[in-house]
Amino acid sequence: MEEAPKVIAHQIGGLQNDAFRFGLQGVKSDIVGSHPLESAYQSVSRTNELMKKQCMVNLYGTAFPLKMDLDRQILSRFQRPPGAIPSSMLGLEAVTGDLDNFGFEDYLNDPRESETLRPSDMHHGMEVRLGLSKGPVCPSFM
Repeated sequence: MEEAPKVIAHQIGGLQNDAFRFGLQGVKSDIVGSHPLESAYQSVSRTNELMKKQCMVNLYGTAFPLKMDLDRQILSRFQRPPGAIPSSMLGLEAVTGDLDNFGFEDYLNDPRESETLRPSDMHHGMEVRLGLSKGPVCPSFM
């Protein structure tokens, strides 16, 4: 007679839709995509980025855009540990040219300063970053 395995498969940290940790999820947000204007804006920005890369290839050769992509990858990984002070990603903004953009957080309230923002749990954030737990690093709003 075969003996059943004595190991019980489980996930460390629970499921991603854990209502106690991440709040209740709406079905509508899972079904409906982003606003059509937002998706059009993202596609135009992707097209502009590809055109800029092609211009750099034509002007400086193929090595320069590859170096820029490598710099972007390195700077996108450089972050502070999760906690009270969010990572500003200043180097990445300087490389991509986002320092010149004037976003809604510049003239409206920053979402991180909202009264309904949940404080981030540093331990859970590090567990997610190291792959020990699932879910968002920081559940954003209540």
